Amino acid sequence: MGLYSDQSHRRWLMLFAAARTAATAMAVVLLLFGELRGNDAKLLLAALVFGVGSLVVLLRWPALRRTPGVWAVENTTLLVCIALSGDWRSPFYLLWLTTLAVPAVHLTLWRAALLAVAGTAAYVAIALLGGPVPGRFAVQSSETLAIHFALPGLLVMGIAYAADVLRRLQAERVRSERLAVETERRRIAWELHDSAKQRVHAAHLLVSALQGRTPPEVAAVVEQSLAELQSAVSDMDTSLSEMHSPLEGRPLVEALRRRADELSVGGEVSIEVRGDDAPLPPLAAAHAYRIGSEAMTNAVRHSEASRIRTTVEIAGSRLRLRVTDDGIGMPTSIRDGALGLMAMRSRATSLGGEVRAQSRPDDPGTEVELLIPLRPDELTRTEAVS
Repeated sequence: MGLYSDQSHRRWLMLFAAARTAATAMAVVLLLFGELRGNDAKLLLAALVFGVGSLVVLLRWPALRRTPGVWAVENTTLLVCIALSGDWRSPFYLLWLTTLAVPAVHLTLWRAALLAVAGTAAYVAIALLGGPVPGRFAVQSSETLAIHFALPGLLVMGIAYAADVLRRLQAERVRSERLAVETERRRIAWELHDSAKQRVHAAHLLVSALQGRTPPEVAAVVEQSLAELQSAVSDMDTSLSEMHSPLEGRPLVEALRRRADELSVGGEVSIEVRGDDAPLPPLAAAHAYRIGSEAMTNAVRHSEASRIRTTVEIAGSRLRLRVTDDGIGMPTSIRDGALGLMAMRSRATSLGGEVRAQSRPDDPGTEVELLIPLRPDELTRTEAVS
């Protein structure tokens, strides 16, 4: 159905709940204060049961709101009530209109147009055949007839158009956010390549010039310095290559699985990645990937583990990523300059989250847990972000 945020869904549901509650109350009031005849008492009970019961069911079980069969049952039930009331200006008319609102939110524009035509046609048929004079509309006011016949189409198309605009705005927001992340990534890469990397190369050349010109007790320091500078260049090249696109358009779990496959090539450690491929905001997805990748890499290099498990969960408006292993656990004290853990915590803090790293209390090994709060309007439903 396209991109659609949780916040937008909640607002639509609030509007739907308010409209159905108001329509139910109006139907009950009109029936109570009108002259009860024939089936009116039963229809009054039906209005209460349907209005309240259907609202509770749709709010309690969200999956039903996307089920065409439920839409059909609702529409048919209310159209039957209109027919039984014996007047196309029935108190059930407004209640029936609310049954068109939920599908209108989820349908594309052209499908919403079909719903508008079908709904209007069904109502016209009920109005013509169901009284008050079967076979005739028994018009008392042409304006009333026009309004009753036009409202279903106007309602459906108005809601569908508004929902489509919101979906497009949400898609544009995600695209803009993705472009912002990519722009920042490129800026950092250029700065590393054009400034920091060149300075490291210059330092390497200067230290290389000292080879063979220093006393034996200093020569070892020179050699170690050269090795460190060369490692720094290699690490920088790796960072630059990864900085271009950490997810490459893939969902977070899929990207972590690919990284896990790369880390477990030797077969000495088994890495399992589980979780839902739920779409995430680009910035949160990129940082979560970096943190998860760093945690798995550290476990492979330092934990002496045989098994590593990574899980990704999105509960409500929070992302939770856990990396656990069955290794030797965390050291009693973290050494100064432990850049990997510092970088993970810094990434999490930049998003208002946190990283917890600790030895597992009940089992051998280490657990690294990332928690990131996600604004409801950032979450999307159908497009994975990189």
